[in-house]
Order: sequence, then structure tokens, then C-alpha cells
Amino acid sequence: RFMNRFLTPMTDLILDHRGTIDKYMGDAIMAFWNAPLDVPLHPKPACESALTMFEEIAKLNVDLEAEAKAENRPFFAINIGIGLNSGDVVVGNMGSTQRFDYSVLGDAVNLASRLEGQSKTYGVDVVIGDTTNSVARDSYATIELDMIAVKGKKEAVRIHALLGRKAVLDSPEFKDFHARHTAMLVDYRAQKWEACATAMAELRILRPHLYGLYDLYDERIADYRDNPPGENWDGVFKATSK
Repeated sequence: RFMNRFLTPMTDLILDHRGTIDKYMGDAIMAFWNAPLDVPLHPKPACESALTMFEEIAKLNVDLEAEAKAENRPFFAINIGIGLNSGDVVVGNMGSTQRFDYSVLGDAVNLASRLEGQSKTYGVDVVIGDTTNSVARDSYATIELDMIAVKGKKEAVRIHALLGRKAVLDSPEFKDFHARHTAMLVDYRAQKWEACATAMAELRILRPHLYGLYDLYDERIADYRDNPPGENWDGVFKATSK
């Protein structure tokens, strides 16, 4: 009952934003856009679906907490991570002659799964790929997270966090935060550790909910101080976990 209660509204939100449900994997939902019907600028409804999911989960958690209190049992809040990626994939009925599913297959699909896993690492709700960001960034507030070589891949990809809608994007507060955050990443890749530390102290004040992200960079910088990455370092982080 609990899983159905969680997955039903999440599924509704994906369908409402023109997504296609691929499959359920335990407590996870795999979905895609732009098939079987074309969805113009499909990364945007995907982003909208992701943000709306967190709003719906907040409402669901309120109800679940009230029920737990009424029944005198512990309350455990639902929390999720989302990964969004865009790219060319194969889509169609795949499987065997005995059984098949309408699904997607390709490197872009695998990367989307890896990005979802990185949401915990970077302490953000939604991690999106560079192609998704290139379409969505004029309508949604995003920041660059890192250049990362995900597990199983040698090539680095630029990843971003989805933080809000256009009202956030257009706000002076976000524009200031975005500029400071971008400058911090420039200093990080230039190995200017002191400048990074100073910038992150200020960024934590501007966006307290991103403390996990800046804690991660603090840990990396502490390690790089003891073990310098070298003059030819390109700033790429090689992930060792999914």
C-alpha cells in the first residue's frame, strides 16, 4: 500500500507532463519523453515533472506524518533523487519472442541512471546532463555541479543541478548566487584552494540547502592540498560509485 501510494502520484505527474512510463524498478520509476509521440523541447516538461514531484512529495509527507502521529508510530519522510539526461536512443519493443516491453536503450539512458545516483553524492534533488541543461537553462534555474567521469565511462561529462523555475532564474538573488558559484568552480579548476574556501563560505549563506555540495568540495580540496592533482589536471572527478 505504501509503495502504491507513493508511485501513483509520481506516475500521474510524469503522464501529466507528457512523459512515457518505461518501468518500475523497486521504488524507482524509469520514464522517457519524445516517444511514441513527439514532444517539442522535451527536456523542459521533464524538468517540470521533476520539480513538481518534490512538491507532491512534500504534501504526501505531511499526510504520512499526521497518520504516523495518530497511530503512535515513528514517521520516516520520503526523499528521492532524480537524474535527467537527453540524447539519441533506440526506442521500441525490446526483449525476446516470449516477452517484450516498449523501452529505450542507449548510452544516454545509462548516463541518466548514473546521474540519478549522483544526486546523493552532490546533495541535490535533481541532477541533469549537459544537453538537458542546454535546452532548459533559459526557463529553469540551474547551476553547474562538476565535470565528472561516471563509473564505467572514461569520457567526462558536465553535470548540473536543477534548482527552480523561471521565477527563481530571473531573481536578482539567484543571479548573484549563480555568478559566485560559477566563479568558485573557475577557482577550483585553477587549483586556487583558498579562494574556493572563501567563496564557499559565502555560498553556504546564500543557499544553505546546498551545504552538502560545498561540504563535498571542501573534502576534495583538503585531499588535493595533501595530494596535489598536478599542473595538467583538467578538473575532472572520476566517480568510483554509481
